[in-house]
Amino acid sequence: MASALVEQFLGELSAQRRASKHTLSAYRADLDKLIGFAGTQPLAALTIHDVRRHVAALHSTGLSPASIARTLSAWRSMYRWLCERGAAPANPVVGVRGPRRNKRLPKALSADQAVMFAQKPAGQTILALRDHAIVELLYSSGLRLAELVSLDWRYFEAAMPHSASISWIDLVAAEATVFGKGGKTRAVPIGAPACAALSVWLASRSAVARRDERALFVSAGGARLSARSVQSRLALLSRKLGLGIHVHPHVLRHSFASHLLQSSGDLRAVQELLGHSNISTTQIYTRLDWQHLAKAYDAAHPRARRRS
Repeated sequence: MASALVEQFLGELSAQRRASKHTLSAYRADLDKLIGFAGTQPLAALTIHDVRRHVAALHSTGLSPASIARTLSAWRSMYRWLCERGAAPANPVVGVRGPRRNKRLPKALSADQAVMFAQKPAGQTILALRDHAIVELLYSSGLRLAELVSLDWRYFEAAMPHSASISWIDLVAAEATVFGKGGKTRAVPIGAPACAALSVWLASRSAVARRDERALFVSAGGARLSARSVQSRLALLSRKLGLGIHVHPHVLRHSFASHLLQSSGDLRAVQELLGHSNISTTQIYTRLDWQHLAKAYDAAHPRARRRS
């Protein structure tokens, strides 16, 4: 019974909110924990004390505070859905907090590192030109990894039922239209270096892409490039350049946000470009900016220097 309710909930999450496969997979894993804890007891019979006991059990296994918070969010959403349908008398997860999390600042490259990483392709092979275009676009536009790999090389008339989910680039307008997190579509500018790198890649793309492939970035086999492949290619490139930091796509997104905020100071603009629904999510970059200023102060201000 509980498993059937979970499948129905996930089905509606997919159809109505257009949740990604990754989100649905995470929800299913978290809700499986709930079913396991409940055992033969109906989900509707669980109380806030049961939930707190289950959270303590998760914490005792060494699960990170962030993972527990995500699990509680999934449980809370599930019970909200049950309550709306009269299948549970109350939401026992409301008011339950997970272990306190240490706030970690996102990693970002310095401006010099970012320029070094993006300034030229690592060779003249077709795949090197593709990888260069990927790096330039990620740093230029602050895209999420899922947004990057979903891009088509131009706009296509809807031949699919969910046409709103189509993402594409327009080099004439220097703009990418992306279908992002939460089912929201936004337009982001593409900088001149990224446009140039994309033009070079598109001139070579047909040599590897399958005949009817719409994807902007394709693998050596001609199909849409996977997220995992992008991650591994960026890691390989960072090692070749000797940056001394593991570069993954989100590092470039963080670098984009941090450097833009340092230059402009416009938090609202950065929020729009990143596609954050809540500005509190964007405010983490003000802490990165403060760290940058604090280091400059410590290095340059007479009162910050130790007397010899």
